Amino acid sequence: MRRYELMLLFRPDLEDDKLQSAVEKVTRAIVNAGGALTKVSPWGKRRMAYEIQHFREASYFLLHFDIAPSAIREIERGLLLSEEILRHLVTVLENRGETQGDDEVEGGEMVPAAPDRNERLEPAVARFNADEIAVEADAGAARAEETGAEETGAEETDTGAAAEAPAPVTTAGRTRRVAVEEES
Repeated sequence: MRRYELMLLFRPDLEDDKLQSAVEKVTRAIVNAGGALTKVSPWGKRRMAYEIQHFREASYFLLHFDIAPSAIREIERGLLLSEEILRHLVTVLENRGETQGDDEVEGGEMVPAAPDRNERLEPAVARFNADEIAVEADAGAARAEETGAEETGAEETDTGAAAEAPAPVTTAGRTRRVAVEEES
C-alpha cells in the first residue's frame, strides 16, 4: 500500500449538503477500493489562477489515504465522471523519514535499488569535462604555436601518491585539476 494525496476542486455553486455528499462519495470510493483515509482537510472556497468551466473560484479539499497502486486508476475514472469536480490531482507521497537500504524486496526477490540521479549522471559529466578540457588544450596548443610559447601540460609520475592526486593543467590562462590515468 502506498500513501497518496488527492486535491479536489469542486464547483463553487454547490450547496454545503451537496458538497459534503460529493466528498463522502469520493471517500466511499477510496474505502470500497480497499484504501484507508488518514486525513480529510477542507480548505474552503479559493480563487483559482485561471478560469475552469467559466468558474473563477472553487471549493478545495485535500485527502490523504493509503491504497494499493492498482486501485488508483479506477478512483480517477470515477473522479473524471463526476460533474461536481472541476479538477483533481493524485500525488504519491514519499516517506522521507525512512532510510532505504541498498536493496529492496519486491515480490520476495531482492532487487537492486535504483541509483540516485548523481550516480547516473557521473559518466556523462566525466565525458563532458574530458571533452571540454581537450578542446581547451587544443585551443591553447594552437595559440602556443602562433605565439611560439610552450603550454604546460599534465606530467605523468610513477609514484603512488602523486599519481592519485590530480595534476594541474594550465589552459588559456586558467588552471584546472585533472585526474591523470596511468597507461599500461
